[in-house]
This record gives sequence, structure tokens and C-alpha cells, in this order.
Amino acid sequence: MTHASLLDALNPAQRQAVQHFCGPLLVVAGAGSGKTRTLAYRIAYLIRHHRVDPGEILAVTFTNKAAREMKERIERLFAEQEAQEQFGIPLEQLEPAQATRLKSAVYHRWIKPLWIGTFHSLFAQILRLEIEKYQDPKGRKWTRNFSIFDESDAQSLVKEIVTKQLNLDERKFDPRSVRYAISKAKNQGWTPADLERHQPNFRGRILAQVYELYEDQLAANNALDFDNLIWIPVQLFRQNEQVLAYWHQRFRHILVDEYQDTNRTQYELIRLLATNGETRRSEWDWTNRSLFVVGDADQSIYRFRGADFTILLEFQETFGDGLPDDDTRTLIKLEENYRSTATILQAANALIEKNTERIDKVLRPTRHQGSFIICHQAEDEMAEAEFVVNTIRRLHGQNPNSSWGNFAILY
Repeated sequence: MTHASLLDALNPAQRQAVQHFCGPLLVVAGAGSGKTRTLAYRIAYLIRHHRVDPGEILAVTFTNKAAREMKERIERLFAEQEAQEQFGIPLEQLEPAQATRLKSAVYHRWIKPLWIGTFHSLFAQILRLEIEKYQDPKGRKWTRNFSIFDESDAQSLVKEIVTKQLNLDERKFDPRSVRYAISKAKNQGWTPADLERHQPNFRGRILAQVYELYEDQLAANNALDFDNLIWIPVQLFRQNEQVLAYWHQRFRHILVDEYQDTNRTQYELIRLLATNGETRRSEWDWTNRSLFVVGDADQSIYRFRGADFTILLEFQETFGDGLPDDDTRTLIKLEENYRSTATILQAANALIEKNTERIDKVLRPTRHQGSFIICHQAEDEMAEAEFVVNTIRRLHGQNPNSSWGNFAILY
């Protein structure tokens, strides 16, 4: 598979995104527009066409599943290319043992060195190497064999502080809501003092006190919670210029998937790595370096977890050229939809265009018109459930070969 044939598998907008080399680029990817495909092909193109060292690529995904799928796609692309170059036949025509050896070689040469994963998994790896160089403002320190508290551990610790150490009324300071407040503060990049400053009342003072004690206990146990895996690298990079400079030089090409679901702390991590902490745009050097983010404000659903879709809307002013859509060189829209029928897209476009805070785009169908959309207004939840069940039974009766797994209920 040559570089040209690699691009032949893409539509014009995808191809333009994949071929982008240096500098910032925002790819606004509508639902079903092939964003994962575009990310995978871009990584492959960076390595094969631009000869980028795989170890210099950092690709951040939203879930571990998405990371696995991306690695598998890239591995498949390289394996198919190697099969053609070495044996002149498609990968699937190789003998099983031959194909296994080829894929193993591809994995060790190109896939294993890639840094592909979630924010939490990637920066946990960095902390395993660097955390002993960090000391927080209160003098707390951790060692590289730190443990990671899951949500249950964190919740138990907060409850112990609220009920036993501070002897607070659980009805007024519900441990679950207190834990949520601490997590939200970390996702916004707030210290306990910042939390108290933003909530200057009795409750704010108590929350800040619990936050301080919570961090004390984490450090005493040489433990981090999930939020610390993002928040501490930010503080470490701000605190230690040498550590930041090393990782800035290491990751020359940064890719971020689902950019609309990042929070302020995650954004700050990306900003620090991409710019080496330099705040003056005139000092940014994009030579052999890129920041490639993919997302869609219309698909942002994690605000309750601290996600801030305005980070995506601000990309053009923060990193890009800030020019209108028709003139910009730092924004590309993927608008061809490969997933839904024309009828569904027409309805979705009509509904979503009512949003005021968005980057304008129109999803274009590549599939047939499809069936009409049916709207049903039920009297109550029981009538709604009855309608859903009866509809599924009717459709299953019309097509006995279908399985119950062919039906989905979004709730």
C-alpha cells in the first residue's frame, strides 16, 4: 500500500486532514463522519510519509476501548502495506504463521512505541517516571510506586474525613456530594484555597478543609485518585521546566480525540505539552510539530463530569489562525456521514441548528433515504414502555430472523 493508495481510501476532507503536517488543526467531525479512521490514517501517514518516529506521537483517546481500536486499525494498515511490499499479496492471503510473524514485526516496530491511550493511562505512565520530582505547595510528596484509588476508595476516604475526623452532619455534608465537589475542583485546576475563594461561605470553607485533609491522606498512603493523574502532571510541568521541556521535545505530534469532552485541567496539559508552557504565541515554534484535535461541540454530553465544550469552540482563537471558516487553514470539517440514513440526518440537522454555541456544519448523507421517523407521545412511563415493547414485538414478528440484539433503546 503506497502513500497514494493510503490516501485513496479517504474522502477529500479526510485526506486534507491526514496530509496536514505541522502546526495546529481542529477537525470538526460530525457524527458518523469517520473521525477514528481519519485519526488512524493520520498517524500512519505521519510515520510512513513524514518519517516521524512513532515514539514522538502522543494520541489521546476518551476510552481504553477507543485506544485499542485505534492501535488495531494502525497495525492493520501497516500489516497490509508490509504484506504487499514483502510478498506482493494481500495480508489475508498469507499463510497463518507468516501473517503472525509479519504482524508481530509490525507491532514491535511501529505500534508498541506509540503513546496511545486515555489521559489517565498516559499521564499515569509519565508520573511513574517523574512524580518523585514533584512536591505540592503543602510539601506533600509521592514515590513512583504509588497506588491509584478507584472511586470506591476515594468515596470511603472522604466519608471517613467527613464523619470521623471532622464529625460533620452527613445530612448537610453528604460524602458523595463532597467527593464530587473535590473532583470538580481538580478538574477546574483549583487548589483547596481556590475552592474556598470561589465559594466564600461556610460550606466553601468546610469543603476546602475536607479537600486538604483528603490530599493529606492520599499522600500518607502514597496514593493518587483519578483526578490527580491529570492535576499533578499539570502542577509538575508548571513547577519543573526541565521535566516539561523533556516531554515537550518527546511528543512532537499530539492528537486528541473527542476534544469537546475535555475539561480545563486536561486542556492545560495539552497546552503545556504543545507550547512548552510559553504563553506568547509569537514564541511558539511549530517546526516538525503539530497539535491535531478532533471533536464536535454538538456531541458534547459530559458536562456533568466537568467537560467544557467551549474549549473546542475557543481552539481557533487559542491555537488557530482565527480566520472565517472559508479562509482558515487551521480548521477542517468532516461532514459526510456514513452511518445514518438521509431521513435521520435531515431531522438531526434541523434540530441541531437551533444550538447557538456551535461551529456551523451540515451532515451530508452517503446512504439511502431510509424509513420515516415515528414520533409517539405517551401518557406516562408505563404507556411509553408498553409502546416500546409492542413495537419491538411487531418488528420482530415481521422479521423472525432478527435477534433481540438488533434493537436499541436510548434512555
